Amino acid sequence: MAFGMKQLGTSLQHGWRRGRVGRDGWRRRVYEILEVGRGEDRASILVDRALIVLIIANVIAFAAETVPSIQENYGAALDVFNLVSVFIFTIEYLLRLWSCVEVPFLKRIPPLEARFRFARRPYMLIDLAAILPFYLSLFLAIDLRILRILRLFRFLKLARYSPALHTLLRVLINERRALAGALLLMIAALLFASTGIYFLEHDAQPEKFGSIPAAAWWAMATLTTVGYGDVAPVTPLGQLFGSFVMVIGLGMFALPIAIISTGFAQEVGRRDFVITWSLLARIPLFAELDAQAIAGIMPYLHAHNYPPHWEVITQGQQGESMFFIASGMVSTRTSGGDITLRTGDFFGEIGMLEQSAHEVPFTTAARCRLLRLHREDFLRLERAHPRIAAHIRAIAEARKTARDAGRPEPRGASEIIDDDHPAI
Repeated sequence: MAFGMKQLGTSLQHGWRRGRVGRDGWRRRVYEILEVGRGEDRASILVDRALIVLIIANVIAFAAETVPSIQENYGAALDVFNLVSVFIFTIEYLLRLWSCVEVPFLKRIPPLEARFRFARRPYMLIDLAAILPFYLSLFLAIDLRILRILRLFRFLKLARYSPALHTLLRVLINERRALAGALLLMIAALLFASTGIYFLEHDAQPEKFGSIPAAAWWAMATLTTVGYGDVAPVTPLGQLFGSFVMVIGLGMFALPIAIISTGFAQEVGRRDFVITWSLLARIPLFAELDAQAIAGIMPYLHAHNYPPHWEVITQGQQGESMFFIASGMVSTRTSGGDITLRTGDFFGEIGMLEQSAHEVPFTTAARCRLLRLHREDFLRLERAHPRIAAHIRAIAEARKTARDAGRPEPRGASEIIDDDHPAI
């Protein structure tokens, strides 16, 4: 009897473990589809494209609802489409929130806290804003016109799938001080233009320039070179001053445009695609770092896309940088045989550390996304994260020793684990 109960308990325990493993496997798969596998995983590509089409369709439907004839004939169908869209976007939001505990940077904290942190990320807030108005309307008396306007938040969901928007956001953040200075100059120009035209035109046109706030409308229209024509100076001094304001406006309002365009061009030239948490999560060396450390490492890395059969490092080329494989495969031929490096591995560290010529070439075996780390950036990284740098140096030493001895070189970090240099 006791033996039977023990067998039953063991069976239930094994079943519970199998169920937990199965649940964790599904969660990991959902995470890979929604966050990690973009551009490589077929299921991820299909899901991303379907969501993009749905978002665009929602924007078109939002605009179409304002056409009286369309609303009259297809209003019911548009309402059904809106309900289906809200349902799909809700499932997407919940799945992202459920699977976010698979993010390497969130695994070390309790699941509830991890999900709360993940929910505060900008894209998750946009996702919530896209569906929340619908559910609020079920419990609160909200004007339907306001509800329709809030549906435009769904358009912002496209930012998740656009590297260009990521880059633009980074440019705005990087140039925030310069843009703030340009905004201050614009406000000063508006203030001086409003005050000057007020004193010059107040007596001639008291109904149009009766106060400085009233004159601000003319100043804004003139500085931006729009010139609606509803308000214009009539005195000679007022017209001369207006001409001066137009010239100032040409340069003043072009300043922030120049700042943004220059920053955008530099950012695009520096990176082929955007480095994100999901991208760095593929590199085992960085996967266990926290969010603050990852944010500090990102500026050191330069991202590049390479086609198949592209020689990334040529034999005899001077070692100036090393590469991390974010996706794809890279092959090399050594005295110990052919080696294929895969996602998460890195190469080129020997030549970079020794500042010597590379002894072997490295060629892409498939379409690759590589993160490049220059030597000067490695030295900065070493000061900020000595354990990571020590691990890279240990792997470089092990590979060089194997190469000199004619043995197969260790492929990645997982093959070098000892007491002096534990895996990170």
